[in-house]
Formats: sequence, C-alpha cells, structure tokens
Amino acid sequence: MTHVSAPRFIYKICPAPLWREAESAGVFKGAPVDILDGYIHFSTAAQAVETAAKHFTGQDNLLLIQIDSQKLGESLKWEPSRGGALFPHLYSVLDLKAVAKIDPLPLGPDGKHLFPPLD
Repeated sequence: MTHVSAPRFIYKICPAPLWREAESAGVFKGAPVDILDGYIHFSTAAQAVETAAKHFTGQDNLLLIQIDSQKLGESLKWEPSRGGALFPHLYSVLDLKAVAKIDPLPLGPDGKHLFPPLD
C-alpha cells in the first residue's frame, strides 16, 4: 500500500547497543521484533511519541534514528497498523546511508521519553 503524501523523514527507536552493532556492520537488520515480523518497523514524527510510550516504556539508553524515507526505495511500504493508521515498514535491511540524524532519547523525570524537535 502506498501513501501519497509520505513524509520525508521517518523514525526508528532503537536501544543504543543494538544500533552500535549496526554501525559496525554497516547495515541495520532490525530489532528482534522486526526480524520476527519480517520487516523493520518505523514511525512518522506524529507517531513516534506514542510508539515510545507503547513499546519502550521505562527503557533508557535509547536512540532516535531519523531516516530519509526517499532513500529507501520500493522496499518501504505504508501499511495499516495501530488504530488503522498507516505506518512505514521496510522490507529489507536498512542501509545506514539513509540515516539523516541520530539523537539520544533519554527518559525525563516523569518517566516519559524526551524527544528532540521532529521534522
């Protein structure tokens, strides 16, 4: 399924040690849930905060990886997920050349993740 007005940037929330492994390998093959599902889960800027709350509650040492969706080609599909919203799913490994920015995603005093401004 294609999304006509797909945003330029999409996001992956990733434990820092897992991302460091990807940097060493030159590609990101996905987190265990991605490998199990057969694609890499991403979120849009509008979906990232809810994704963090739903799947990463209380987890520290996370990174927010900003990806240029235009560099992912035909392997990126927009598919219905949470509440019927379209989410970006990558049906291949992630070439690190598509990474635009990496930010820490620390926990705030209230236990919620502190996001940088998202594009």
